[in-house]
Amino acid sequence: MSLFLARFHHISQSTRSMVLRLSTKPVLVRKAFMSHYRYVQGCRLSILRAACGILACSFASLTVPAHAEGKIRIAQQFGIGYLILDVVRDRQLIEKHGKQAGVDIDVDWASLSGATGMNEALIAGSIDVVSAGVPPMLTMWDRTRGKQNVKAVAALGSLPNYLLTNNPAVKTLKDLSIRDRIAVPAAGVGFQSRTLQIEAARVFGKEDFKKLDSISVSLPHPDATAALIAGGSEITTHFSSAPFYYLALAAGKNVHKIISSYDILGGPATFNVLYSTQKFHDENPKTYKAFYNALVEAGQLIQADKAAAADTFIRVQKSKLSPELIRKIIEDPENHFTVSPHRTFVYAEELHKLGVLKNKAVSWKDYFFEEAYAHPGS
Repeated sequence: MSLFLARFHHISQSTRSMVLRLSTKPVLVRKAFMSHYRYVQGCRLSILRAACGILACSFASLTVPAHAEGKIRIAQQFGIGYLILDVVRDRQLIEKHGKQAGVDIDVDWASLSGATGMNEALIAGSIDVVSAGVPPMLTMWDRTRGKQNVKAVAALGSLPNYLLTNNPAVKTLKDLSIRDRIAVPAAGVGFQSRTLQIEAARVFGKEDFKKLDSISVSLPHPDATAALIAGGSEITTHFSSAPFYYLALAAGKNVHKIISSYDILGGPATFNVLYSTQKFHDENPKTYKAFYNALVEAGQLIQADKAAAADTFIRVQKSKLSPELIRKIIEDPENHFTVSPHRTFVYAEELHKLGVLKNKAVSWKDYFFEEAYAHPGS
């Protein structure tokens, strides 16, 4: 137990207390938080490195010169939602498809956390391809039209997020009150908040689409999960992604689901996407095509051998989560690891109606590069 707590010495006293209270819970939960200590610390360090890189760019020039064909810099976030990238990296699929196209590709992998850091690095030119949720990608597409012209490269899979609560009185969004606090990674602007805003507009009316923002707080998934399971804090609700909602539902006696992102969007829907600039897409056609083909192959490999994909995730992300849990997530019928976008246009339509997006998309193809058109999408 002393070693377990030592791994958390940089987390707040309140969170450490909650983790201590979890010591009687199943060992699976304790392993999960030990694993995601690396996630939280990595987020802090990676954001600092990104900020330093952006600052350096500002001193050098306003833009970074394009590099030659045969190099790609990819920023990846943490978690099972990025499994396709783990397989691409582990199997060196970009390099493989580059050689088939007659070009040796140098691949740089960076770890960043959060859409804000991703977007700043992309615009600064220090990263070529970034990964984040559908709403942050659409925001970049909207804001850069006629300039950098940011568009999506591919989806990374359809995985739901669950809105969980430990408050037995809360069964629907209408039951949430000022005494509740909803934990999300990026309050007001991230994937979870934008998804809640779409549902709030339906439940409370368009004029009150930000109603739940007033009781939302920004908190990393590991801390929010610990708070939800332990109880006794202001955090009563958490809009949670995998693997965290699996852990919370298994370990939290009073934890239950209110609604999922699939419920809000009308069915299976893309969680995360990759996106890039028009400049990189147009000036590096062979590299870009090799990258896209690598993503397609990775999705096929996951579907063909899910047990091997679970092993890849654990190895690449150095996860301490149990192999059984990872296999359960990958094999869950709700989760689809595919490059084809699903229901992204629901976000485009609804966020435009709410005034979050200024530009109106006619179809999903407006904000995806044309290589993605070879596969069905929505």
